[in-house]
Amino acid sequence: MSAELTAYCGLVCMECPAYIAKRTGDDALETNDSAVAIMGDEVLSQLARDLADTVRRSAKIDWTMKESIRAEMRVLVKRTLRKYGYPPDKQQKATDTVIQQAELLGEEWAT
Repeated sequence: MSAELTAYCGLVCMECPAYIAKRTGDDALETNDSAVAIMGDEVLSQLARDLADTVRRSAKIDWTMKESIRAEMRVLVKRTLRKYGYPPDKQQKATDTVIQQAELLGEEWAT
């Protein structure tokens, strides 16, 4: 029996984009110094929660195989990053990372 680990920010760690980035060695969201300096930890925590919710809501059956759904998801991720003032020079890398991480969790989210 494994218990879900919930972080201080309120996200379930196994679903958190930053946690997944840490485990996969991708630092686009995890250690983006310009994002931390501009936005602060609290805003980044809220951003991570919002991104997880956005991706989870937009994931549909076979979304990883349908480019139109993937494109829609990228737009929603970019919109969320802009909403929180994520640094423009880092948005493409962060968007790619979020989509890659969503693919890892896609089977669970698309049910």
